[in-house]
Amino acid sequence: MRRDVRSVPLDDKFNVLGALAAGLAIATLLFGWLTPMTGLIGWFVISFIAFLGIYAVLSSLRADRLTVSERIMTALFYSAGALLLSALAFVLGFTLFRGIPALVNPNFFVETMKLAGPLDPLTVGGISHAIVGTLIQIGIALAITIPLGVTTAVFLNEIGGPFARFVRTISDAMTALPSIVAGLFIYAAFVTLVTHERSGFAASLAISVMMLPIIIRASDVVLRLVPNNLREASYALGTTRWRTVWNVVLPTSRSGLVTAVILGTARGIGETSPVLLTSGVTAEMNLNPFSGPMISLPLQVFEFVRSPEPTMIARGFGAAATLVILVLVLFIIARVIGGTGAGQLSDRQRRGVKTASERDLRRIEAMSSPGAPRSGRGDAGSRARTARTTFAGDIAPTEETRS
Repeated sequence: MRRDVRSVPLDDKFNVLGALAAGLAIATLLFGWLTPMTGLIGWFVISFIAFLGIYAVLSSLRADRLTVSERIMTALFYSAGALLLSALAFVLGFTLFRGIPALVNPNFFVETMKLAGPLDPLTVGGISHAIVGTLIQIGIALAITIPLGVTTAVFLNEIGGPFARFVRTISDAMTALPSIVAGLFIYAAFVTLVTHERSGFAASLAISVMMLPIIIRASDVVLRLVPNNLREASYALGTTRWRTVWNVVLPTSRSGLVTAVILGTARGIGETSPVLLTSGVTAEMNLNPFSGPMISLPLQVFEFVRSPEPTMIARGFGAAATLVILVLVLFIIARVIGGTGAGQLSDRQRRGVKTASERDLRRIEAMSSPGAPRSGRGDAGSRARTARTTFAGDIAPTEETRS
């Protein structure tokens, strides 16, 4: 008889509900009747502690010590997940709630702040210049960091050696680099010495400095997960190292590499300190990243919330909500492009495989019928020799093919 280890027993469900009700009742009595304690956060803490204690007592009535410990740890893990999800929902909900007065106005997404002042209503002005600036800056940063990051990760995994260990150490150290240091570096090395003005391209370079170690580190971990037997099988068929990387390693880890790019994009698109020093502040639309200041959404939020005017603060929360929505859209696009992981087929691919299998079955049955012509031994041998010599064009021609 198979044992179901996924479902929760009925008595354990009653224990959870009873412990939860008892914990809430005890906290309410302590905070409302028996003690002078006050505060919503304290009430939640006492309720949770009482819940864990009562749940442990109820579980120990019909279970051993190991089972009680396992149930308590499960409750702690579920509680931690619920707490994190609640914090995320609160941040998103609060941002959207405060930004609704600005988001409901269509002009907020199509106009700039060129003709709008701090005292103007929300029906005047918008953040279109900040949205365009963010897309341009993050696009340039991705064009720089994706080739460099993935290539560096391939070098660390496929080449190795003392220099690879040095590069891995530097990339790991750069993940903790303060964002203001990256902005100061680009400002001193590029803005001061080369362009002599803030621009969107300088901001893209600063964002690239922040994104590059994240992409390198995440891609390095993903490429390490590719089984070595796939590489060995490719080498055994006569292909080169770089064709193995291009045709075997990278397609196998495609989904993980997309996740690495998403992590780097999430780090770079919300940076404010590097952009504050390198891009400049403007209220007009600027489509040229190489000339003149180009503001982005994080910097625009910073400029809006600095104002004491309620309308400007509402614009700031609206810009923050727009940034969150933009990150979500980029995440969905990256997921669609990345597709599923290695060995995981979509519904359309599974239907194609099923159709091809049925077609092959009909062909085999037709060849096996009594009236079907049978190929000789020599034909089968020639087909096998031909198949052995057509793998990616990388196997040297044999004596038989030369003749």
